[in-house]
Amino acid sequence: MGARQHWRKRPSSSLAPIFSLDLGGISTVVLNGYDVIKECLVHQSEIFADRPCLPLFMKMTKMGGLLNSRYGRGWADHRRLAVNSFRYFGYGQKSFESKILEETQFFADAIETYSGRPFDFKQIITNAVSNITNLILFGERFSYEDTDFQHMIELFSENVELAASASVFLYNAFPWIGILPFGKHQQLFRNADVVYDFLSRLIEKASVNRKPHSPQHFVDAYLDEMDQGKNDALSSFSKENLIFSVGELIIAGTETTTNVLRWAILFMAFYPNIQGQVWKEIDLIIGPNRKPSWDDKCKMPYTEAVLHEVLRFCNIVPLGIFHATSEDTAVRGYSIPKGTTVITNLYSVHFDEKYWRDPEMFYPERFLDTSGYFSKKEALVPFSLGRRHCLGEQLAWMEMFLFFTALLQQFHLHFPHELVPNLKPRLGMTLQPQPYLICAKRR
Repeated sequence: MGARQHWRKRPSSSLAPIFSLDLGGISTVVLNGYDVIKECLVHQSEIFADRPCLPLFMKMTKMGGLLNSRYGRGWADHRRLAVNSFRYFGYGQKSFESKILEETQFFADAIETYSGRPFDFKQIITNAVSNITNLILFGERFSYEDTDFQHMIELFSENVELAASASVFLYNAFPWIGILPFGKHQQLFRNADVVYDFLSRLIEKASVNRKPHSPQHFVDAYLDEMDQGKNDALSSFSKENLIFSVGELIIAGTETTTNVLRWAILFMAFYPNIQGQVWKEIDLIIGPNRKPSWDDKCKMPYTEAVLHEVLRFCNIVPLGIFHATSEDTAVRGYSIPKGTTVITNLYSVHFDEKYWRDPEMFYPERFLDTSGYFSKKEALVPFSLGRRHCLGEQLAWMEMFLFFTALLQQFHLHFPHELVPNLKPRLGMTLQPQPYLICAKRR
């Protein structure tokens, strides 16, 4: 298959940097473009670090846990624990990279079972990526044949899609419809009940051999915090918030990275010339036999540019996670009252013509300078900005680079019978590809 023309998205219409909406009685402000989002999330970071008390969030997590908790001590305590756990049980360990590389081998072995026949990558990628988070949370990985764990992840993924449905929008605007026995919001709640029950059992299993004050993973560390806070009336560490936090970390660590890799695979098959350039760099720096390493990244500017362009172009979390103002403020002459829901349109950032030339075109070379070295771009913010930016960003980069290079080191990716799938994303809280089939043939 020869080189394709670059696929272009239709240019987005020009948007005002800030405008307000009334979403069924919910006062909302939408921020568009890098400059105003940075102004709010960085320069007024504390004011914009709250979460809106939407009925959905209240129903799902009671505004507890980690991602949806209100800004204050509870959030700060949970964030600190999560950041420390990702460092101490994850990327801060010298041995952790080898654990990711071990997972890449399970990943490659699973692909090999298809012997070059067409298949959907989604389940294998989901299994592999979720296992990296599982090592931090529970201290163990799960077999790709563990159907119970796979079912939980499927329910999580379904809920991410359902959360952007019209039914859930109506529930947020008119929560009294929660008494009705039908609607997608009810399916979301049923899914959540099943997931929380399963997570409770996973947590209980992970804590069986726990040694207090000698944590081996996030669950251990959380239970230590619960013990230490028993006599603190203001402590937010609880069994319920542990379940919420574990669930949020699993879905945040799985849904986004999985979809980045699914998009990357799709675009490598769509652009065989770009795939060929990645091969050349892998062959030059890594070779056919040695496993990739995180240290290789700085020597592989084109591969790094491809991954950055996938993140920019595909906008995995296009509207981020909703923020809220913790006090009255003003932005560019507009008064924004306390408690206003704030939507950060990250899609508009990544297509902001002030920072991106021909933003509607998939073009990895935009991340290379004239000498061919990787050039970081300020206006690439897929992990958001400010106090609520994604705490797993460093881990996500390690996973994306190591899984992507391990895959292309070993396989040639192409569409079966030259059948090119639909490139329009499925809409939801995240943008994921439509289901597609790929052939992965040994190089």
